[in-house]
Amino acid sequence: MGVTPLVIKQKEFSTRFRGFDVQEVDAFLGEVARELESQEIALEKLRQENHRQNLENQGYRKREESMKNAMIQSQKVLDQMKDNAEKSAQITIANAEVEAEKILNRAHKRLSQLHSDITELKRQRIQLEMQISSVLESHSKLLEMTKEENKAADESDTALKFIRRA
Repeated sequence: MGVTPLVIKQKEFSTRFRGFDVQEVDAFLGEVARELESQEIALEKLRQENHRQNLENQGYRKREESMKNAMIQSQKVLDQMKDNAEKSAQITIANAEVEAEKILNRAHKRLSQLHSDITELKRQRIQLEMQISSVLESHSKLLEMTKEENKAADESDTALKFIRRA
């Protein structure tokens, strides 16, 4: 059985010859009971304060856990965004490389076409030069022939003039 203020107050001692002063013992027991009661009240307050602080601590732990979870989620989202950005960048680079390759192929085709055109123009120039040279040569021959004919005609005119005078 525990010692409580009520037990102390109700405790009765047997009396004997030349025993303790009953009133003094009762007064002391009353004082001890009051002190024990005061200690129990203080202990109960401490228990309540401890309980309150435990509840408050649980609240803080829950908030801490929530914050940890939020930070973990945020980190996951950031990592996912980073991965998505890297994938997007790789896709963009790949698309740019494909487009650059297409542009380069078109440029090579255009260059090849220009070389073909230049070769064709050179061939046409040579052909035209040959035609012009041929035309010039034939005109030159015609001119020579005309000169000879004119010379022959002049000689025949001179001979005719000479015959007419004679």
